Amino acid sequence: MAQIHLEVVTPTGPVVSDEVDIVTAPGVGGEFGVLANHAPFLSTIKTGTLSFRKDKQVKYLMVSGGFSEVSNNKITFLVESAEYGKDINVDRAMRAKERAEKRLAQAQQATEKINRVRAEAALQRAMARLRAAEMARS
Repeated sequence: MAQIHLEVVTPTGPVVSDEVDIVTAPGVGGEFGVLANHAPFLSTIKTGTLSFRKDKQVKYLMVSGGFSEVSNNKITFLVESAEYGKDINVDRAMRAKERAEKRLAQAQQATEKINRVRAEAALQRAMARLRAAEMARS
């Protein structure tokens, strides 16, 4: 099977650089998949789970916000953060989710929009971590 080169890069450096069979990612317009020799395109990435398969093994990454580009049989993701699902501390992610839900409830009662936006983003990241961890363990 033909492969595509996958690059996942965060501000702290590369997370993945490998030849893979397929990539599935959380685009702002919806989830999308990319195989080898895909037509060129750009997409904005939202917080969620990115998966890729190589040699019948699927790996999961939690990614938060960024961009992707497909060109010349290569897909590159420039994202704010990326964590392998298998490396996510589920207890810590659950605590972060609970904190974000509490902040969101408090922000709903206040008039400060920035606190609500930050709480929503924190909740999305925590939920994406939990999904990636669950998928990696199943």
